[in-house]
Amino acid sequence: MKIIALIPARAGSKGISSKNIKKLGKYPLIAYSIAAAKLSKYIEEIIVTTDSEHIAEISRKYGAEVPFLRPTEISQDYSTDMEFFEHFISFNKNNKLKLPDYIVHLRPTSPLRDIEVLDEGIEHMLSNNNATGLRSVYPSSISPFKIFLMEGSFLKGFFPDDPRDEYYNLPRQAFPQTYIPNGYVDIVKPSTLESGVLHGNKLLGYLVNKVPDIDVEEDFVYAAGCLNDARFSNLINGMEILYG
Repeated sequence: MKIIALIPARAGSKGISSKNIKKLGKYPLIAYSIAAAKLSKYIEEIIVTTDSEHIAEISRKYGAEVPFLRPTEISQDYSTDMEFFEHFISFNKNNKLKLPDYIVHLRPTSPLRDIEVLDEGIEHMLSNNNATGLRSVYPSSISPFKIFLMEGSFLKGFFPDDPRDEYYNLPRQAFPQTYIPNGYVDIVKPSTLESGVLHGNKLLGYLVNKVPDIDVEEDFVYAAGCLNDARFSNLINGMEILYG
């Protein structure tokens, strides 16, 4: 059984310049995901996939491997996760390297993680043999049943086939609870990827608390204010030991 972490960190970012290596507290953003993987009791190899030699250099400094640079054409604003996963699979096959059994996908833009919660997510995946993938999620406070599209000047519900008249005017208790994925921990199986999809039709949901997600400058300010949050003490203390 081999479990690795794959951390995507392209150079471009419209919202924040050089986002993945911008300092959050004492360390660059990507260092938090690398440290989380190092502190996990299940992850045995950490690979950063990037199109930037500068990001690669910083990633190596904090303990990740960067065995290749990702092509620029799959490192654009509209590039998909599937593209860098497929590139990783191709690299391993072309170099006759054994594929891992599981890939823990850690996004640098979700830097603050409780290591025990991370490991419990991995255990949740390992205990469900039929699962084709896993995504961490938190409960949505707004139901998609209450949200509208705008067509010209007129509002239209997202679910035109719902048989209930003006279903969007029903109380929220009339709708199922929905969940929003975040970047706390996602798990991908190479065997699922080789079938042409990212997570497959047996996608486990792993319920976690909402945590800072870095997209704009204000998110950095909020995340910095969370560095002393007790939820993340095992990560922050571990980083002090790892990096000083």
